[in-house]
This record gives sequence, C-alpha cells and structure tokens, in this order.
Amino acid sequence: MTAISSQAPTAAQGEPLVVLDHVEKWYGDLHVLQDINLSIKRGEVVVVIGPSGSGKSTLCRTINRLETIGSGTITLDGQALPQEGKALAGLRAEVGMVFQSFNLFAHKTILENVMLGPVKVRKSSKADAEKRATELLDRVGLAKHAPKYPSQLSGGQQQRVAIARALAMEPKVMLFDEPTSALDPEMIKEVLDVMVDLAKQGMTMVVVTHEMGFARTAADRVVFMADGQIVEEGTPEEFFTHAKSERARDFLGHILKH
Repeated sequence: MTAISSQAPTAAQGEPLVVLDHVEKWYGDLHVLQDINLSIKRGEVVVVIGPSGSGKSTLCRTINRLETIGSGTITLDGQALPQEGKALAGLRAEVGMVFQSFNLFAHKTILENVMLGPVKVRKSSKADAEKRATELLDRVGLAKHAPKYPSQLSGGQQQRVAIARALAMEPKVMLFDEPTSALDPEMIKEVLDVMVDLAKQGMTMVVVTHEMGFARTAADRVVFMADGQIVEEGTPEEFFTHAKSERARDFLGHILKH
C-alpha cells in the first residue's frame, strides 16, 4: 500500500475550512444538536467521540447537508452550504463521505464504482477517470481487485474502495461516519491504516469513531460530545490524560476498561 497523496491545499494550511456557528437541530421534540460551534482548519484531523446518541453522526452529516439544521450556519471554504439543486450537488462534490455501510453499487465493478463520480459529476473523461481510479485503488492496496464486484470483496476491502471512491472526487474535506463499526475486528486495521495515511498526507478530516487508538494517534484534535453538545475538546494528549469534564472522565473510564 503506497502513500496516498491528497490534492494540494488551495490556500494556506491552518485557515478555517469548515465552520459551524451556533448550529441547532431538532428531531421533533428531541434537541439533537445544541448550539454547536466548531471550526475545522485546513489540513486538520478532528475526531469526534462520545456515547451513543450524543449527536456525533448527526453533526458529521450536517456538513454536507445529508441532515438539515434548524438554525445557525455552516460554511465550507467561506461559502454557506447551499439548500438544494445544482449548488448542493456541487458542494457534495467538495465533501467526501465514508459511511458505516459501504454503499457501493453492486452491479458495477470496483473500478467502475470509483470512476462513476468523476465522470458523472466532475465531467472527467472516462480515460482520465479510469487512470485516477486505478491510481487510487493501488494506493489503498486493491488494484488487482479492480475488475471484481463488491460482493467478491471482504468488508474491509469494500470500505477501502469506498474511501478511494470519495478521494476520486478530490474533495476539500473527508467525513468519516463510524467507518469501521460494521467491520469484523481483523478488518478494522486495514481501513484505519488507509485513514492514517490520509491524515499524514494533509487531508482535512472529520472522523466519528469508537476507535480510541485512532483518535490518540491520528487526531490533531479530539471533540467530545454528549447529549447533543460539545462538552470539551483538546489535543489527544490533553483529552486522554487530563479530561476536564466529569462526563468525559466517566466516558473514558468505561471505554478504556474494555
């Protein structure tokens, strides 16, 4: 598996790329996101952790408008998220997303799955899209599987294809919503290794995960959520060794015992 090079940053590293400002969201009477303020810098890896039902996945999904918000604003590279239509499709091309489920097209080969977005959305030529897809599959260690169909691959391999597919769009930011939670334990490492490579190459990443090892080693910043709120945030060192809030210490006490 060779190093994964992300696109060169379009502006100085460290500038805010994704900004959530006083974001609120309800599901009926349930207040799932409460006054969320979060700024993610270009090239930063932010890992969001917390108990189930804390709003982590919802937060992640608002960044490409898979979830709408009730109030507040979210901007990507200085632009407010569009509501709908072509502008929203354009935004989604800038934001790569990797889900728990791999969402690959079963009737298309691995190569075709990775080529599809660039051809349909970016209007790349098939030759250019195939070249790029082949490079990306090589980088996630799956070039020899290009002619196969998703059902012929393991879950870990399918998730690596999903990462390659998202990267093929050359996104400004990558969102990962619990990308290893549907995988058998022996497959988790192969996916996390690809994500660690991406982080080292400077890709801006927002990762919702239960993998504390990844949070410790790959994150620039850990954001801890509970009950729809950001309770605290800090470097992995600060958070895992000196968590400030009782809520975070209680969470870590439970999770690190197992």
